[in-house]
Parts: sequence; C-alpha cells; structure tokens
Amino acid sequence: MSSHLAPNPYEQLKTQIGELLRQGRIQAGRAINTILVQTYWQIGRHIVEFEQKGNIKAEYGSELLDRLSKDLTAEFGKGFSRSNLFQIRQFYLKFPKIQTLSGQLSWSHYVEIIKADSDLEISFYAKQCEKEGWSVRELKRQMKSMLFHRLALSKDKPGVLEIAQKGSEVQHAEDLIKDPYVFEFLGIPPQHQYLEGELEQRLIQNLELFLLELGKGFAFVGRQYKITLSNRHFYVDLVFYHRILKCFVLIDLKRGEIEHTDIGQMNMYLNYFAKEENVEGDNPPIGIVLGAYKDHILVEYATQNISNKLFVSKYQLYLPDKKQLQEELERLLTHDA
Repeated sequence: MSSHLAPNPYEQLKTQIGELLRQGRIQAGRAINTILVQTYWQIGRHIVEFEQKGNIKAEYGSELLDRLSKDLTAEFGKGFSRSNLFQIRQFYLKFPKIQTLSGQLSWSHYVEIIKADSDLEISFYAKQCEKEGWSVRELKRQMKSMLFHRLALSKDKPGVLEIAQKGSEVQHAEDLIKDPYVFEFLGIPPQHQYLEGELEQRLIQNLELFLLELGKGFAFVGRQYKITLSNRHFYVDLVFYHRILKCFVLIDLKRGEIEHTDIGQMNMYLNYFAKEENVEGDNPPIGIVLGAYKDHILVEYATQNISNKLFVSKYQLYLPDKKQLQEELERLLTHDA
C-alpha cells in the first residue's frame, strides 16, 4: 500500500480558486493603476491648456491651483491638494505624449521620476524602472545614488543620449561597470576603520540592495570561493553568475588603494574559472577589482595586454556629490567631439 495520500479534491479546488483570485486582483490593480495614471495625465493636460489660452491670467491669476484644490476636494474628497495638482501638472509637462506612459509604472513611480532635473534623466529612469521592475523604494535609491550620471559618465555623448532614450542595455561586459559603485546602504561611517572581511559581510547582509547596485542579471553564487592551485588555496571574495551575459562575474574587494598585484591575482582567478569552472555555453568570466582608491596610471599599465575581461573600479560608502556629477555630465554633453 502506498504511503502517499491522494490529494484532497476540495483542497485542490480551493487552491485553484485562490490562485485565480490572486491573479485577478493583480490584474485589477494594474488596470486601476493604468486608468489612474492616464486620468491624472488628462487632468494635467486640461490645466496646462487652460493656462496656455490665457484664462489663468484673465480669471484666476496665480490662484488657479488653490481654487481647483478647494473645489475638487469639496466634490471628490482627498487627493487634490495644491501640491498634488502641481505634481499632476508637472507630470503632463514632462510626459506630453500619452503614448510614452508605461502601464507597469504606478503614479507613485511617476511622482518620483518627475523630480529629476533634466529630460534626459526623466526618460532614463522611466525606461530603466520599467525594464528592471523597480519598486518605488528601489527607484528612490537609484535616483539618490545618481545612477544615470554614473552610467552616463562612462560613455560618449551619443552613448548618453542612447541610454536616456532606451535605458541601460546589458550586452557587453563593459555595460556592467560603474565607477564609482555606491554602498551607502551599508551604513559604515566615513571614519570607521573597517576590514575587507567586514565590508564583504555587510554586502552579503544587504544582498538585495547590493544586487540592485550591481544591476540587472546578477545571481549570487558564493563568497570566499575556494580555488586550489599547486596545493595552495586562494579565495575569491564574491562570485556571481550573470544570466544575460551567461558568464561568471568575480569581485575582489580592497579596503584601500588597488595595487598592481591585486590586478594580477584577479587575472589568475579569471584564467582558472575559464578552464576549470566554465561549462559548455558559458562565456569567458568577468573580473571586477573594487577598491576605495585607484591610481589611473597604475591601472592602465597593470591591465595593458591582459586578454581577460578585467575591470578596476572604485566604491564609496556615501552618496555621490550631485552638483559635481551634474557639472561633469554637462561638460561631456557640451564638449565638441
């Protein structure tokens, strides 16, 4: 007699109905969100068109939003404060074509996106948010960390315009790299004398935010990954697999300045993974040496003639200087190539 009990028909029925209800609620929520976003867009259009016809000067002057807020709240209830109406108006001005709106982004997403300082940023965050399925919390973090600027400054002017229009595409190893990486979510005080092991431990403890910073496609494999060569043991700090590029990504963390020996060691790790860990269908591994400081001349000479995909980047434990990054990006965009 079989030890396995036959499934309870009623329990199966309940599970099927429960799944249908969950899916139905998800679809209903998406439909409601789409209608809400489009309704706010239409409200914004009416406000702007009213202003552009000169009616604002003739009838209400600068008190238009105040009067609208009072009247709409009296008739329709909460949700029409002056600040909300201002956001709705800005939403239309920043997204003047309704066809560009995404059914995947909520009104809360758009409220954050329109806070960006330029049309390039707004377009980028809208596209990237849709591509990577960021929550509102994740979107806020990426905007605070100046993700657009950090990606843009690694490209030429046409590249900046492309990521603004299409979002960031991961097609090559170079597309993974940021400089700097921002680890403000670790909560390590600037003057704290941390060790590399503590940095690694905190990154693992905050793996969700670490993966968000790394970008789309990373899957965690392990930490202190053991490599044995000629009876000597070596340990790669962090190993990931990138499901889009179909390759291992090795990360070594350095508390201080990156030395040429760190680059040589990573090159050895990459050679080992290419021969010993890769299986059929895997592409060559990628190595990233992350340090608090790097000397560009030393890195240039240390990486010259290395055939492996090896990159050297900085990390920082605080949010980047917004004004400085904006000025650097403006110089890039106004520079005559």
